[in-house]
Amino acid sequence: MTPASPTLRSERLVLERYVHADEEDFVGLFMDERVSRYMGDGPEPEEQVRALFWRVFTNVYDKGAFDVWAVREQGAHIGHAEIKPTEVSGGHELIYALAHRAWGRGLGTELAKTITGYGFDVLGLEEVHATVASENSASLAVMARIGFKHMRDNDNEDGSVTRVLTLAKTDAHWYQPAA
Repeated sequence: MTPASPTLRSERLVLERYVHADEEDFVGLFMDERVSRYMGDGPEPEEQVRALFWRVFTNVYDKGAFDVWAVREQGAHIGHAEIKPTEVSGGHELIYALAHRAWGRGLGTELAKTITGYGFDVLGLEEVHATVASENSASLAVMARIGFKHMRDNDNEDGSVTRVLTLAKTDAHWYQPAA
């Protein structure tokens, strides 16, 4: 059995379990409105972000609930990633956020492929889902680039729309099963 949230590596990224020393980087990432504006209900107060960070340890790692990683490039924290079961999509959902300084260099595509490949190889999934705000054109482009298909729209109470996207393993033409 694979330990929850094992270290993953791609060409430029290392995904590893959070450590307590990551708190300020985590808070900085989630407090940046450019990053958090399309996440959940948008930017949260700092105390809620800090509480979320500590829940990663108590509610996720300690219970083996699902996979959550700090994303690093050359040792520097540049993002957050998860793959977890969700009722919204009816399966396992890919979730990620990258610091603004990491945008525009293909790291989102690399990260999404890494997590999706992990879902196929380690979790044994036949498909991976994503939910993306309809206004988030950059994330929608990343998902389309690696083969995610638009399945449906969910209307939110605030009038916004969330797109539910799915990538079947058989449609992931870039995917090479782990040896």
